[in-house]
Amino acid sequence: MPAISVRHLTKTYGDTEAVHDVSFEVEAGEVFALLGPNGAGKTTTIEILEGFRQRSGGEVATLGVDPADRNAQRWLRTRIGVVLQELAVEPYYSVRQVLSRNAGFYPSPRPVDEVIELVGLVEKAGARVKTLSGGQQRRLDVGLGIIGRPELLFLDEPTTGLDPSGRRDTWELIRRLSADGTTVILTTHYMDEVEALASRVAVLANARIVATGTPASLGGRDSGAVTIRFDLPDGVTAEELPFPVHALRDGRVELRTEEELEVLHALSGWAIEHHHRLPGLTVARITLEDVYLQLTREEP
Repeated sequence: MPAISVRHLTKTYGDTEAVHDVSFEVEAGEVFALLGPNGAGKTTTIEILEGFRQRSGGEVATLGVDPADRNAQRWLRTRIGVVLQELAVEPYYSVRQVLSRNAGFYPSPRPVDEVIELVGLVEKAGARVKTLSGGQQRRLDVGLGIIGRPELLFLDEPTTGLDPSGRRDTWELIRRLSADGTTVILTTHYMDEVEALASRVAVLANARIVATGTPASLGGRDSGAVTIRFDLPDGVTAEELPFPVHALRDGRVELRTEEELEVLHALSGWAIEHHHRLPGLTVARITLEDVYLQLTREEP
């Protein structure tokens, strides 16, 4: 049974359609990224999955139950974790007090000290929330999301405000949670985060799903053209290369092709035969950020 199943979901506000015919599934234990610009319907969809907002049509199952069913909502609350962009936390409580209070809401919470260590707040365990930096407060938000040992965790921009080290620590925590069987729904504007964490992606634009797939294949990334770049060897002109050059900038060669294996084979064979090095050789496909921008760009 998938952790989340969405079939033809719609949500309207009067004449405004916030979500239109959205369908996707999330397998248990995977990290699934739901992406989209502001106003695309992403937040509405997630709030429906969490049971905080009623849908107008379609079918939704979260951990096998309808999140709109009031009789199931109490059960569901004890099995999901939610990390919002901003959480209301008592500023005069200490980190340990806040986590201990929230642990009491769940039937089988993680030990508080374990959570404090997981989110990197050991040295701040006794500090009041109001004294924490923005990044430390974000770590506490994540701690509150995982204290209940959730089967399903919703992470909304979990690394906003964190420094590079804090981001990587959070990534490792997410990987650990997923490896232990926790399903993670991730929203983020950082495409490197998506590539590092998500097994699959769905992109929302104008209230509709416009693409789904793995980060590597989204928008045809895995089958489109690649750009091969390298520095022109000393004493060699572009005309001597085995393939036409698309661009030559300050001795930096660019070749664009959809037959990268054949081109690389011929290029490396030519270089070996003529005893040339190819300094700075790189092979790059269209980036995930480029694909995302293409998919979500509004038509003029």
